[in-house]
Amino acid sequence: MPTLDPEKTAFIFPGQGSQAIGMGRDLARAYPVARAAFALGDALLDYALSEIAWEGPEKSLHDTVHTQPALLVHAVAALRVFQGEFPAFSPAFVAGHSLGELSALVAAGALPFEAALQLTRQRGQLMKEAGERSPGGMAAILGLSIEEVQGVCQAASREGEQVQIANDNCPRQVVVSGAGGALRRMVPLAQEAGARKVVPLAVSIAAHSYLMEHAQQGFNEAVNAAPLADPAIPIVGNVSAVAMKRAAEIEADLKAQLTSSVRWTESVAFMLAQGVDTFIEFGPGDVLTGLIKRIDRSTRRFQLGSPQDLDALSS
Repeated sequence: MPTLDPEKTAFIFPGQGSQAIGMGRDLARAYPVARAAFALGDALLDYALSEIAWEGPEKSLHDTVHTQPALLVHAVAALRVFQGEFPAFSPAFVAGHSLGELSALVAAGALPFEAALQLTRQRGQLMKEAGERSPGGMAAILGLSIEEVQGVCQAASREGEQVQIANDNCPRQVVVSGAGGALRRMVPLAQEAGARKVVPLAVSIAAHSYLMEHAQQGFNEAVNAAPLADPAIPIVGNVSAVAMKRAAEIEADLKAQLTSSVRWTESVAFMLAQGVDTFIEFGPGDVLTGLIKRIDRSTRRFQLGSPQDLDALSS
């Protein structure tokens, strides 16, 4: 493994958008511990999630009811492979983007995998129901500061038809979310403000917005029933963007997550300020390490979602 200092390393976990057909298949073939994670996921969910993740069809994998559990299971499978190879390695922080926060809870020892999977399934179902009940959309705005995007959102919003910041992903890459009418008004306003590009996302769910209030209420009930514990490793929360060291702090963050912005830029900045210079992303793809590169190019960034990734880490 490259010389990694645990005190300067953070484990990070992706959310929706990182999924892809075949995710975790090679890892499960190569490592029994990863295969066991997928098998346990299938058993707990009582359907072949692994088959959807590995073979598709794509429409099924992109259904949020399947996407969210698949991402959690792949992330945990990759984490368990790493822990099997490097059992003494414990990072300074863990963090996850949106859904990835639930994977981070498992990594930190704050929530058992089995409970996290059930909570993830409920989260996906509730968000899908909220999208059908209160449809909306999302769009990525490139080239504007977070303050400029906030101003555009305020100008485009009306009583009962609003748009708000959903994800502050990295400098000048912000995702907004809300009602269709507000999103349509937002596009020319963002262009007038100097946006390089406005990209509507192919979703019908207005995640991390007020339109998720019904889902948040149901999710809060599920969080109340979850066996949350104080984490063994500090978790940087999506809503707070600071380290959480108590179960009560985690509970409060989760109970605001679905209707609040994902403060990823600030979360990464917090970890950098604490001396972190290395990030390992567990699960499919390299979305988060790509964002971190835009935040601070001097960081070291690794992925672990396939056997090839582990070979790179072990070399």
